[in-house]
Amino acid sequence: MAFLIILDLNIAQKFGGEMELLDRLESRVDHATVGTIITFLFVLRLALRYFYGAPNLPSTMPKWQIYAAHTGHYGLYTLMGLLMITGFISASFASDTIIIFNNFNLAFADHNENLFMLVRGVHEFCTNAIIFLIIVHIVAALYHHFIARDRTTIKMLKFWTAKAN
Repeated sequence: MAFLIILDLNIAQKFGGEMELLDRLESRVDHATVGTIITFLFVLRLALRYFYGAPNLPSTMPKWQIYAAHTGHYGLYTLMGLLMITGFISASFASDTIIIFNNFNLAFADHNENLFMLVRGVHEFCTNAIIFLIIVHIVAALYHHFIARDRTTIKMLKFWTAKAN
C-alpha cells in the first residue's frame, strides 16, 4: 500500500507541470485508477486494524512520543480518507471523462468549476500534508529501528501478530 501511495503521489505531481492535454488526461486516469486501488486497500487495512488492533508501543517510550505516534497515525488515516473522498468528488465534477479500469467513468456529475476547484484545493492541501506525515513516519520508523532499537518497526511490519505479542 505504501508503494502504491508513493506511486500515486508521483503521478499526481506531474499535473503541476506543462503537459499536452492527452498526457494530462491519461495521467488523470492513471491517478484515479491507482487511487481507487488504494481506496480498496485502505478499507481492508481499516478492517484488519479493527480486528487485529495496532502493535503495542514499547513500555519505555516517553509519553510525548506516544502522543506523537497516536497523532501521526490518526493524521495519516484522516488524510488518506480525505484524499480519497476529495479525489472521487473532484473526479466526479471534472470537465473531462476519467475512465478507470477501462469501464467506469468517474466524471459522472455535471461539471461545476467552483465546486471542482474548491474540492481540488482541499485535495492538494491533503496531498502536501500527507507527504509531510509520510516523511515524519519514515524518520520515526528509522529512529526506532536504528537508534532506540525497541522493535517498534518490526512490530509495525508484522501488525497481524500484534495481539500475540
